[in-house]
Amino acid sequence: QVQLAESGGGLVQAGDSLRLSCVASRHLGSRALHMAWFRQAPGLEREFVAAISADRLTTPYADSVKGRFLISRDNAKNMVYLQMNSRKAEDTAVYYCAADAAAWVNLRSERAFEYWGQGTQVTVSS
Repeated sequence: QVQLAESGGGLVQAGDSLRLSCVASRHLGSRALHMAWFRQAPGLEREFVAAISADRLTTPYADSVKGRFLISRDNAKNMVYLQMNSRKAEDTAVYYCAADAAAWVNLRSERAFEYWGQGTQVTVSS
C-alpha cells in the first residue's frame, strides 16, 4: 500500500506561481512508482495534468498546462512536485496526486493509477 498526501494548495492571484507537493508513504526509489497529477474543477470530470515516469525519462503534460507547469520528483525525500507558473483562473481545481507501481502505465489515464491522495484545493483569482 502507498499513502499519498498533497500540500501547497491555496488562493493565488492570476499570474502568480505556486508549488504543490506530494509525499508518498513508501520510498519512491524501491519498486519505483510512476507519479502523476490530476485535477478536478467544479462540475467537471477529473483530468490529467502532468506525470513523471518511474525512471524520470517521460514527463507528459496536458496541452492546457504545457510550458507553464513543471513536474519533478525527489526519490530521496519520497516527494513529487508540481510547479505551477503563470496561473490562470481556469487552473482553479482540486489537485490530486496519483501513483502506480506497475511496470508500464498509460501516464495520462487516471484508470492506470492505483493510489490517490485526498487532493488539495487551488483557487486562482483573476
